[in-house]
Formats: sequence, C-alpha cells, structure tokens
Amino acid sequence: MLQTHLNNYKIILASQSPRRKHLLEGLDIDFEVLVRPGIVEKVPKGLDKIKIPLYLAEFKSEAYTDLLKEKVLLITADTIVWHNNRELGKPENFKHAVHLLKELSGSMHEVITGVCLRSQKQQKTFYSLSKVWFRSLSDEEINYYLKHYKPFDKAGSYGIQEWLGYAAIEKIDGSFYNVMGLPVQALYNELIKFIENEEN
Repeated sequence: MLQTHLNNYKIILASQSPRRKHLLEGLDIDFEVLVRPGIVEKVPKGLDKIKIPLYLAEFKSEAYTDLLKEKVLLITADTIVWHNNRELGKPENFKHAVHLLKELSGSMHEVITGVCLRSQKQQKTFYSLSKVWFRSLSDEEINYYLKHYKPFDKAGSYGIQEWLGYAAIEKIDGSFYNVMGLPVQALYNELIKFIENEEN
C-alpha cells in the first residue's frame, strides 16, 4: 500500500485550495500544506489546453525547490476550465461570473488538472481531463448560485461539489475529483511509482 511506502517521507502540498487539501486527506496520507504568496503565474503564449496546467504545476513547484531535502516529496497542481477553444479563468467580479456561467450553460466543457510530483532525485508531471455537461441554466439559477456560494476563487466560476453541481450537471466523462481540483486516483497510482523510483 502507498501508506506503507510513505512512512519515511515528508509530503508537502503546495496549494492554497481547501478542496485539494480535503481530497488529499481522503487518501489517508500524512502531509502538510505550505503556501508561498506572491507567485505570479504567467503562461507562455501558444500553449495548448493540456500544456497550460502542466506548465503551471511545474512552475509552481520551482518556488519550493529549497525545501527538497532527502525524503521530502512536493505536490503542486493547477486546474483549468476549457470551453470553445479557450481557457475560462476565475471570475473578476460578479458580472464576469454571470457571463462565465451563461457561457457554460447548456454545453460541454473540459476540466484539465496538471499535477507535478517533485523530490531531490526526480520530477514527474501528469494530467487528468474530464468532460462536463451542463443543462441550460436560467438567470434566476445563476444569480441564486453566485449570491449564496460566491465561487469567485474557482476557475469557470463554479464548484462541482456545491449546489450548481447537484442541480445543473447532467453528465461527466472522466474523474469527478479532477473537476474538484485533484485527480486523486491518478495521483495515488503516480505516487506509488514515484516512491518506487525513489527507493531504487
């Protein structure tokens, strides 16, 4: 089991997302959360939808390389929402959030998470992609969700684990937890292989 292999390791989750913390806790792994403020995320122009979250996950990990002592393992991640051939980021304000949800209403979008595992010896980056179908949303429903749940820190202006996820999502192709922000099943498998490489 993964837990047996991780007994001698210090795991650091470098993320301010409470959802990623909650999901990693679900794997029964001992870890600590560490966030360094002021990391400015700049994506080179021309990256395709897969390379954007992979690039950002790796970019974030570079801010913590001084912590990578022996038996320390760092986890960083980034999630994007992709719709109509462009990335939908976090809403700038209430009006922008309304616009984003109207764009997602009655259509399919993709949620892509890039994850970077890093130690003194190695680095492994992987991604997970989920397709999400929304039914058509009324203005009343959009306003209700935004006023009650204030999802202004979330890409695409929604959280699948909140009211809108229950009321509006018709179908998901891929990992549900990836849409929340961390593909924990894929992460579990990658951690096993990562630790095996560490010990060989």
